[in-house]
Amino acid sequence: MKILCIHATAGAGHLKAAEAIHNGLIKHTEHQSFFVDALDYTNPIFQKLYPKSYAFIVSRLPKLWGFFFALLDQVWIQPLMRWGRRIYNYVNTKRLREYLIAMDFDYIISTQFLSNEVASALKRKGKIRAKIITVVTDFDVHRIWLSKGVDYYCVASDWTKRKILTLGVSEENVFVTGIPTDEKFSVQRDVVQLKAKLGLHKDIFTVLVATGSFGMGPIEGLIEACQGMQVVVICGHNKALYERLIQKNYDLVKVNGLVDNMYEFMAVSDVMVTKPGGLSISEALVSELPMIFFSAIPGQETNNVKVLKEYEIGISDKSIQEISQELKRFQSSKDVHMTALKKTKRLARPNAVNDIIALIQ
Repeated sequence: MKILCIHATAGAGHLKAAEAIHNGLIKHTEHQSFFVDALDYTNPIFQKLYPKSYAFIVSRLPKLWGFFFALLDQVWIQPLMRWGRRIYNYVNTKRLREYLIAMDFDYIISTQFLSNEVASALKRKGKIRAKIITVVTDFDVHRIWLSKGVDYYCVASDWTKRKILTLGVSEENVFVTGIPTDEKFSVQRDVVQLKAKLGLHKDIFTVLVATGSFGMGPIEGLIEACQGMQVVVICGHNKALYERLIQKNYDLVKVNGLVDNMYEFMAVSDVMVTKPGGLSISEALVSELPMIFFSAIPGQETNNVKVLKEYEIGISDKSIQEISQELKRFQSSKDVHMTALKKTKRLARPNAVNDIIALIQ
């Protein structure tokens, strides 16, 4: 069968989820898989503005983002929002619609709501025959993910399933698969050898500071909170942050920009201090890595934290000083660390990719 794994680049999570499914299809099936960024098939202005405007708002105006995120999830505004999105998509996605029609896919697996909306609209009009699988890449569900014409929704947890059912989706169309992650994150590794490879001390408590793809948050303060610990900082796309940290020449701090071996850094770490994005959380869960959250973006990230609290996973809403105290608790008590590990295992879904692929028949 001919299968499309499609995303839209607005943050790294949607891309990584689609890529994990695509790689799983290539490696474990005989299906023909295509991996596409929906924005590559939009008009040039939209292609540039879509990710840049998102990055600007969440980094510079997060409260405004949170306001509109909550507003657009209200029931009363849905008819207006659907009307606006139809016009918005019609103007900007002509090439994407033509591509989907011409390629005549058997399945379309979408990890972002833009491609989800365009594909489901074409299906409702009878212009494509593909079955559509929507993979929700957060632990909560915003109404923007929902479109008539979608065959299956794949969600992160039982809590997520209960939530999407309250939004009117039929239970037979919802599957708790987890958010798909690359299988490299769930592979057991020799930590001592890996620390040597990464240039880390083998016997020092290691904290991974993950700033998200935009490199946001009070990173210097977090580094100071890790006194006496080994720290690995991932700056993502934030080159200015990377240069600033390198110049400070911290002791026991390894600074990295955008990396393609996050699975290795997670494998050698004892705790991750992170932005609570859906993909980052899922990668940490399958890596069995306890988490402390900081600088959650109002909206999807604060909602992720809310859901994880239901499972007693992660520490959130803490000041820098309080984060320092929590890290010291992890460092000094094996029982505290082991309890956190056991809780991550309860929610981890290392087989998410295979469970999603199993829906293809």
